[in-house]
Amino acid sequence: MSETIEHQHDHTHVEPGKVGEPADHSHAVTTVAPHLHGHGGHQAFHIARPQPGIAVDLKGVCAGYFGRDVLDEVSFSVHTGEFVGVIGPNGSGKTTLLNVIAGLHDPQCGSVTVFGSPPPPDRRRIGYVPQIESVNWAFPVTVFDVVLMGRYGRLGLFKRPSDEDRALAMKALNEVGMTAQADSQIGQLSGGQQQRVFVARALVQEPDLMLLDEPIAGVDATSQHAIFTLLEERQRRGMTIIATTHDLSCVATWFDKVLYLNHRVIAYGTPEETLNDETLSATFGSHVLVIPEAHQHSAR
Repeated sequence: MSETIEHQHDHTHVEPGKVGEPADHSHAVTTVAPHLHGHGGHQAFHIARPQPGIAVDLKGVCAGYFGRDVLDEVSFSVHTGEFVGVIGPNGSGKTTLLNVIAGLHDPQCGSVTVFGSPPPPDRRRIGYVPQIESVNWAFPVTVFDVVLMGRYGRLGLFKRPSDEDRALAMKALNEVGMTAQADSQIGQLSGGQQQRVFVARALVQEPDLMLLDEPIAGVDATSQHAIFTLLEERQRRGMTIIATTHDLSCVATWFDKVLYLNHRVIAYGTPEETLNDETLSATFGSHVLVIPEAHQHSAR
């Protein structure tokens, strides 16, 4: 559980783990209108010594675009080898959070460490699977070439992929069940197949931390299960995984911990501790949400 941060805003925050309706409910629900405020009163954080067993650590992180905050003093930690889900409505800051962790977007305030260093500690240690909607599928490249791109970070400048690199790319394609489509154009695949290919590209990097942005959005049930089963297998080998989603059906089945995000942290903990109507209402809005039957955590 992340440490409590002292706030000096003119609106009320909900501390992680203390689930309940925020005093300013409109702030938590209106995801399409991130708020604007200064950061002068925020607590300053300095990069501390690496904490054993902590893969990702955020303290008081604010981040946004064009002067508007999308993330509002977000604080939480992810232990090495954990599978953490980030859920929240569209526009709640999930993608921005992954970009901050990956070092693709700088926060306005607060601190971020990945394996004890400011991100990115080493591009080769982080695998990133973006939303499939953000990819230009008209680009003329084969499935095999897309996966092989995952090896480029380890090759260095002007080095060509070796036979070993190509073999690892084919192995990754086999793991996601896409060997038969290796020579197909990436734009010709279905959404579920495209997502599997991008998972393979991230896996072939052999990262220590995997970040996935809505990996099962628009994906059929068979592909969903295949993707999460593959990720769970890599988790058993020690990989740390953070995946965003707005699909509640997978929360209790796959995630060790869940971060409920709506610009700020609503709650953070195990599904058993946090998956309830009160938390979901505070995260997604005032309407009553039905908790999926998978609330009983699977033994996996």
